[in-house]
Amino acid sequence: MNVFNIVIAGVGGQGVLMASRVLAESALASGMDVKQNEVHGMAQRGGSVISFVRIGERVYSPVVMPGSADILLSFEPLEALRYSHYLKPGGRLVYNRVTINPSTVASGMATYPADVEEQIARACSDAHGIDALAIAREAGNAKAVNMVMVGSVMKHLPIDAQVVEGVVREVSRDKGADVNLKALKGGAAA
Repeated sequence: MNVFNIVIAGVGGQGVLMASRVLAESALASGMDVKQNEVHGMAQRGGSVISFVRIGERVYSPVVMPGSADILLSFEPLEALRYSHYLKPGGRLVYNRVTINPSTVASGMATYPADVEEQIARACSDAHGIDALAIAREAGNAKAVNMVMVGSVMKHLPIDAQVVEGVVREVSRDKGADVNLKALKGGAAA
């Protein structure tokens, strides 16, 4: 297998880094080489967070170059648009349709684009929006959006779903493993 590139984007507090950890540990548990990198930016203030996960037989760098991501997993529509240039031609974008206004919008310095989903569709021919918040709430906790999003791309990963479920159970055993597993499965069905 060649290197499989995943970009995960969102806003601080959405669980981007936990999702990245689940994917990286799942690949490791599957016997693959993994490199991971993250940029927090102003994450603690609700700013952009991006994480790269690269998996394969042998991976030399943690950095996903623009135009080379197999999957872009975005927890917020504007972040999907912001990082869509990382996708390779034919790459898959899965994004949460629920918007979070950045601080510039909240302060009145900017406006949130009304046509963000149309812009996403123009930027990526294989874009899929889901209401991850509704699925997470149905699973029992709105904070499980990250596991919904991981579940939404499981069938497109070179990792067995049972391995991902085992990792989710392990990393969240003290923090609602049952809810996270239900959210993961809800995302897989979306």
